[in-house]
Amino acid sequence: MKRNVQVLLLLFTGVGLLHISLLTDLYLRYVRSGLRPALIASGVLLIVLGAVSAARDGFPFNRPRTDDDHGGHHGGGHDHSQGPRIAWLLYVPALTILFLAPPALGSYTAARDEAKTKAPTAGDSLFPALPRSGIVELSLNDFSSRAVWDTDGTLKGHTVRLTGFVTPGRHGTWYVSRLAISCCAADATVRKVRVHGAAAPPADAWVTVTGTWHPTGKVGTDDASPALDATSVKRVPAPKDPYNDAVASRPGR
Repeated sequence: MKRNVQVLLLLFTGVGLLHISLLTDLYLRYVRSGLRPALIASGVLLIVLGAVSAARDGFPFNRPRTDDDHGGHHGGGHDHSQGPRIAWLLYVPALTILFLAPPALGSYTAARDEAKTKAPTAGDSLFPALPRSGIVELSLNDFSSRAVWDTDGTLKGHTVRLTGFVTPGRHGTWYVSRLAISCCAADATVRKVRVHGAAAPPADAWVTVTGTWHPTGKVGTDDASPALDATSVKRVPAPKDPYNDAVASRPGR
């Protein structure tokens, strides 16, 4: 690979990382908010490495050629040190981060991944009682855990509010969904609740669904699944951080 390709790749990638982590909230589409300092440090390091390489090689000015630059030419050969021209395609991901950030994971991922609700353990805070009056705001993880594993039925008699994006299901069904990450989008896991009694908004639309628990299957077994009887569905703007924190999203939290 040509040295100038390597230098520009380091610089573009470093600038792209600083752009999404310092000037915008786009980094939240890829990693947890706590990793922002690491992204900033990585961007600075790449720019420094690129600048050092550029200064050493005299880039963007061509350094004088020496006999060593024509290593194979003395014998009538060719200089193969420059590498294939296809190496310029390495600019594509770096420039994509800078000018065309891919969207966060959404309904396409949620529809193709099975929602998993972890059973609570003795070390977890097991389903504290909910407020007796008013609408209870719950995360999808908390609602799902209670709907599947809470044999005390703390959801009974409560009106809850869930926020997430729309994931279409089969035969006209749909889910309000959220993705939880431990580190980055690559380890995302699905949280989704089936919605009864309301027409499905467009896929990937962010909504707030208000309603009551719809029991499905025997609670405390794998036959149970989270569902809600909706009384209202309201479109809302997408949040800056589209993911839940899988580490913090434990039953009862």
